[in-house]
Amino acid sequence: MSEVLQGVRVLEVASWTFVPAAGAVLSDWGADVIKVEHPATGDPQRGLVTSGLVPRAAGGANFMIEQPNRGKRSVGLDIGTDEGRELLYRLVERSDVFLTNFLPGTRRRLRIEVEDIRARNPGIVYVRGHGQGVRGPDAEKGGYDGASYWARGGIANALTPPGAAYPVTQRPGFGDLAGGMTIAGAISAALFRRQRDGVGSIVDISLLGVAMWMLSPDIVASKLFEGMATPSFNRASSPNPLVNVYKTKDGRFLTLIMLEADKYWPDLCQNIGRPELVDDPRFADAATRFENRAECVRLLDETFASQTLAEWRERLANVKGVWAPVQTAREIHDDPQVAANGYLPQVEVGDGESLALVANPVQFDEAPAALRRAPEHGEHTEEVLLEMGISWEEIAAYKESAAIL
Repeated sequence: MSEVLQGVRVLEVASWTFVPAAGAVLSDWGADVIKVEHPATGDPQRGLVTSGLVPRAAGGANFMIEQPNRGKRSVGLDIGTDEGRELLYRLVERSDVFLTNFLPGTRRRLRIEVEDIRARNPGIVYVRGHGQGVRGPDAEKGGYDGASYWARGGIANALTPPGAAYPVTQRPGFGDLAGGMTIAGAISAALFRRQRDGVGSIVDISLLGVAMWMLSPDIVASKLFEGMATPSFNRASSPNPLVNVYKTKDGRFLTLIMLEADKYWPDLCQNIGRPELVDDPRFADAATRFENRAECVRLLDETFASQTLAEWRERLANVKGVWAPVQTAREIHDDPQVAANGYLPQVEVGDGESLALVANPVQFDEAPAALRRAPEHGEHTEEVLLEMGISWEEIAAYKESAAIL
């Protein structure tokens, strides 16, 4: 991949996945991302393995650290001390972007608010990740994607089937990773603005805002149709039977997304072995299929249930409309499109072990991403300080005072 951000330095004072995921993307794009971690505890996400909340994979890989932290350099630095804070400020002077998700009260206590950082580097791009946003009654409160994004942002409600006993639970990092990609894009725009206008932006992104963006059609429509009886369809009465999920003989599922149904209906019927349906007057066009949608879905249910997913993969290989198998996370590793596009590169994570990490979805100059492993806690402390012109004697003194790892 072309290192489009080569020469850009990002100073990351953040933990967990939401904001660090942005740092990982920027690293993929060539930026030098320095991750500042407390010398004793590090990013608290490192501890999820030892606490048992995240299983340690074969070979000892902590995948919940590797995925959002690959390619960074880790500096163990206690910014709660005067010595550690001064070292941070010196790093600020050498950086283009300051990236944090620390809460407002913590930022004030540690003196890493906008005015503190800008005092040492007026043109720096200052970036904050929030749970609920920078203003309002909950601006000072924390947030995780399971709460601010999934629950409060309406995603859980939208994806939970009617009548379910409990809302659907999100997968790990679901909103965090979408939010991290959003932050990375925002930082790129801010860097462009700084190059063009000489202005260092203050950038704010919240998990609540990201959720609302992703659910925006539902949110906009909910107000427009408030108090009205809006049409409601279940799977068996889909208004377009060619936009639906169907079960196969072996209990698997495939999804049809053929929005221009009249364009694809004849070809689909031929490929599923039901050519007689092409001329069936009940299904002659989109309007008649809508009127007879329950029967159309029933016939398609019957047809797709007659063969396995593997058989349908072969039969539908050349169908003109869009369809996809409902795959498991494990099956994605073996998807030929994933391999061909370099979406799941192998990364050496230590002791000769390799781990497949998911590349960010952006590719430059038709080249897949080349990822590097996440750093060990404080792995690059001495390296970075030496680059700053700090002597070994000074480094030893900082270690003695516990300002660094």
